[in-house]
Amino acid sequence: MTSYSLIKVGNDYVVQAGDKSILKVGSRRRAAQLISEATDLLNALAAVEAPETAPESPSLQREPPELP
Repeated sequence: MTSYSLIKVGNDYVVQAGDKSILKVGSRRRAAQLISEATDLLNALAAVEAPETAPESPSLQREPPELP
């Protein structure tokens, strides 16, 4: 999971994920709220199971071509 941090730059707050700056907001409270919501969404996404992969063999057998 990515670690998030808040950095104050002038009058704004910059949200960082790891070493990358991803969001700039004017309120520390709003930045913390957005981090919380994003984390909840990512956790919900991880909880959803991936769809099943296609089987290795086809479900229907191929018919031989008809020759005249």
